[in-house]
Amino acid sequence: MTEKSKEKEMPFLDHLEELRWRLIKSIVTVIVCAIGVYFFSEQVLAFLIAPYNDAAPQGESGAAQKLIFLSPTGGFMIRIKISIFSAIFLGLPVIFYQIWQFVVPGLLGKEKKLVPVVAFFSTLCFLTGAFFCYFVVLRFGLRFLLSFETEDLVATISVNEYLGFITMLILVFGFIFELPMLAFFLTKIGFLTPAFMRHYRRHGIVGMVILSAIVTPPDVFTQLLLAGPLILLYEISILISAAVHKKQEVA
Repeated sequence: MTEKSKEKEMPFLDHLEELRWRLIKSIVTVIVCAIGVYFFSEQVLAFLIAPYNDAAPQGESGAAQKLIFLSPTGGFMIRIKISIFSAIFLGLPVIFYQIWQFVVPGLLGKEKKLVPVVAFFSTLCFLTGAFFCYFVVLRFGLRFLLSFETEDLVATISVNEYLGFITMLILVFGFIFELPMLAFFLTKIGFLTPAFMRHYRRHGIVGMVILSAIVTPPDVFTQLLLAGPLILLYEISILISAAVHKKQEVA
């Protein structure tokens, strides 16, 4: 191997090494947070089950039918999953900071200073989407889905299936709400323009409706609850991109 080929390979290998350490730091953060959250997993479980209790039809006892687990280890594994899921949320500032720091080597010096700000607002956007899902989408979505219960058709839902359903939705909404932050960053580094977003607005709307149908349960109501905010966020992203682009032109 020649010296010239080594020079070409080393930057790529360094990039992989950088990625490895960023992943390790993020994983360690999640593990440490998960250990701490485990001791409060019962309270977290009650918080996550609250939308179901509010939406589920009441039985003869006047309370919603309880969620069940179907194996001897089911209860324990649910606590573990809840701890990991909660740890991801607690570790979001660190995780986003590591993600953006990984992107830093390809940026200019002035853009590198944006990393802490971008990491903070990335966390804020994700949490906004997650709480919107919890307080709005799950409340209305579950009430709609469970309204089909009848005397002959009773919902007996395992806690594992329920938590898998709501955590998937919460994560989807969290990532969807990153759209304005992504538009800001891509415009800042010159990869995106408001003119491009306006030109492909129709394509974007169609794509978002299709995405809503793929990532949500197969009911129109829940899909609309995702498609609506997606379209609104796209319009907000255009405004953000236009503001950044205009500021760059003035500068």
